[in-house]
Amino acid sequence: MPMKHLPNILSSLRIVGTVVLLLSDVSSILFGVLYIVCGISDIADGWLARKLKCVTRTGALLDSVADICFVACCAWKLLPILELPQWLWLWAGVIVAIKVVNQLSALVMYGRCCFPHTLANKWAGFLLFITVPMTFWSIVPISITTIVATFAAIHEGHYIRMNKIKMKERFKFNTVGLFTRDNKATSITVQ
Repeated sequence: MPMKHLPNILSSLRIVGTVVLLLSDVSSILFGVLYIVCGISDIADGWLARKLKCVTRTGALLDSVADICFVACCAWKLLPILELPQWLWLWAGVIVAIKVVNQLSALVMYGRCCFPHTLANKWAGFLLFITVPMTFWSIVPISITTIVATFAAIHEGHYIRMNKIKMKERFKFNTVGLFTRDNKATSITVQ
């Protein structure tokens, strides 16, 4: 097996791990271990793809699908048992609404969905990964994460609506983005 397939294998394993998470008891050690492994694989797959110089549309799409599966599974399993104040639920709803509007904008503007991998989105995902378990003790970390996630969602919409996605064709997945390392962001669009 060539090393260039390793990032896609990690993303695929994250999807499988997410299915096992869905079937696991939240209070079990298996759930905790899989949660950590899935979260680390989210960081590792993109890093490895860049390090091995094997960034592909398929890999970026697979990463986005794995991210959506992981977040949806964690929401399904953890949100019912977390005691969050109503304002935080409403705030999360606003973030989801912004993300939906972003995808609708991409569909209208480009005829396809778009999942920009900006640094703001990466930070929001990382913070969500580490702060959700902390929410059992305090809502402060998740509140800070919602601020970052709100910024990331608004930034994503700006990125989509400012026609930055079409530029990706010229730069092989890399387009200029706000608050991105080296002023570049990886983007994947789904036809």
